[in-house]
Amino acid sequence: QVQLVESGGGSVQDGGSLRLSCMHSGRPFSRYAVAWFRQAPGKEREFVTGISWSGGGGTYYADSVKGRFTISRDNAKNTAYLQMNSLSPEDTAVYYCATRPYDVLTMAYSYDYWGQGTQVTVSS
Repeated sequence: QVQLVESGGGSVQDGGSLRLSCMHSGRPFSRYAVAWFRQAPGKEREFVTGISWSGGGGTYYADSVKGRFTISRDNAKNTAYLQMNSLSPEDTAVYYCATRPYDVLTMAYSYDYWGQGTQVTVSS
């Protein structure tokens, strides 16, 4: 089994930055792709960004966050990160990290393991 623990959410002003962390345990982290999804009130969960397993190296972003968000991973720390810059109120949501073996997919149902979610609130 894989366990994921997210941290780093909070409240910021429009234009601010936050960094989310997702700590992975239970199975070899390097073999897993990591994705971040978000869900705003009354909306479906949506793909934000993903990074392939260590042997793949690809990163993928939703159009809405390209140029503002950066995903990365540190295999030595079994942790993935989401650096979010130039935040806007439209980014307000609960952010979830999720993992699946090897490759990034954008559909939430493709992911086997999920974190508990962390709230990000951006005020204008």
